Amino acid sequence: MNLIQRPLAVCALALAATSPLLLSGCWDSADAQTPVFTLTSADIPAGSTIANTHVLNGFGCSGQNISPALTWTNPPAGTLSYSITVYDPDAPTGSGFWHYSVHNIPGTTTSLARGAMNGTGTMPAGIHTAINDFQDTGTTGGNGNWGGPCPPVGDTPHRYIFKIYALDVADMAVAAGIPKTGTAAVHGFALSRAGLGTHVLGTASFEARYGR
Repeated sequence: MNLIQRPLAVCALALAATSPLLLSGCWDSADAQTPVFTLTSADIPAGSTIANTHVLNGFGCSGQNISPALTWTNPPAGTLSYSITVYDPDAPTGSGFWHYSVHNIPGTTTSLARGAMNGTGTMPAGIHTAINDFQDTGTTGGNGNWGGPCPPVGDTPHRYIFKIYALDVADMAVAAGIPKTGTAAVHGFALSRAGLGTHVLGTASFEARYGR
């Protein structure tokens, strides 16, 4: 049932008369549901196996290494920029593996096209990419360093966590006092509570898997 907010006097009358008819139209605005900040991909549904289209071409893998399309909805009010990271916590490195890390996506942006994160699509002006764990720097103010999944042969399929951060600052690196071309781990620290802390208004994420 769609509820229509009624004047407080009507609701008070309903309570006094214990009238179900009147009460059915009374509600507390504090109970209204806040839309959920959500990150999705038409190319990689949450919980799915990542297709070869997005797998690395190198390190023994023969994928196409095309970054997936991403879309986000219902960002927090006051968002001025976004950061997006792609991380494998199961890599046998002792520290996981950062596949992608991009920052300063304008707050007016709501999606990235397929290929945008590895240079075959358009990225918004003013973004910067951190150095991923393939030691690919991309370009400051550009893109081009998406590194797709390529876990060791025989491993249990690894998890790949796609995460977006909504921030109340336009330039994450300046606010955090770090180099724009720093490592993904440094940028990840900056996005944590120990770093920018209250500048992160909200996050959204999804997880997919890949093994070989």
